[in-house]
Amino acid sequence: MITRSLAALALVWLALAPGQVLAQSDPATALTGVLKSARDSGFVTIGYRESSIPFSYLSAGKEPVGYSIEICRALVEAIGREVDRDLSLKFVPVTSETRIEAVVTGKIDLECGSTTSNIERQKVVSFSPTMFVSGTKLMVKVNSPVRSFRDLKDKTVVVTAGTTNEKAMHDLSEKFKLDIKLLVAPEHGQSFAEIVGGKAEAFALDDVLLYGLIAQNKAKNAFTVLGDFLSYDPYGIMFRKGDAPLAKVVAEAFHQLAEDGDLDRLYKRWFLQRLPGGDSIDLPMSPQLNTIFRSLALKPE
Repeated sequence: MITRSLAALALVWLALAPGQVLAQSDPATALTGVLKSARDSGFVTIGYRESSIPFSYLSAGKEPVGYSIEICRALVEAIGREVDRDLSLKFVPVTSETRIEAVVTGKIDLECGSTTSNIERQKVVSFSPTMFVSGTKLMVKVNSPVRSFRDLKDKTVVVTAGTTNEKAMHDLSEKFKLDIKLLVAPEHGQSFAEIVGGKAEAFALDDVLLYGLIAQNKAKNAFTVLGDFLSYDPYGIMFRKGDAPLAKVVAEAFHQLAEDGDLDRLYKRWFLQRLPGGDSIDLPMSPQLNTIFRSLALKPE
């Protein structure tokens, strides 16, 4: 009787097992968020910047290139492995003002630019681990009388709309009663054009982006970046809040990039070597970023 019952149970298991195994092994049945859309569509939508040199900008051939773009390509490869499908990249331009809304509304899946990860933004979007550490500085013409932020009283400073630099200069002006006149441009390239054209005494932006614009425009003899940091800005890749499966893939991919030394190699490629069509920024890795990369390389507990 026992033998006959076991045989009957075995037949039931054999009848049900194939379907059950298929349901467990088919990745599409358990996917949600960006992973599901990527699996269904075959692509991931990347938000890029037009002049965030050397993170995300257009090459002479109008192709998005840069440090952040390379990292996002690696993230898309990791997503592809997770969903068991080769994925392509669909590029969508964003600005400092439109980038957060583009992520929140699902217009883009990953924002690959030069975006500061701070507490205010983390309330509405998620960020990858830190990929760069920067801060607000001032760029002026080499013959400018402005040598620090204290020389900006009643002067015009150009900033890019929607950046932390805009807020930093507004707060600085109020704190020190400088009455700075802020000229707001929609993109970094246009902000640079304003100071070139003499419409502003200084350009306030993250220091690395200022060095990038100077290098790309071969303007080392015309402009200088002043030494004082006016804010602290850790950069990350931005994606939709609440997408836990994507967050897990991003975190694991960053760990792998750090462990394999790829983050170090990408840094050298974009910050220490000659840029496509421009000079080298020649910016050694900061001790802070080096520590972050070393920590990312450690195996998670």
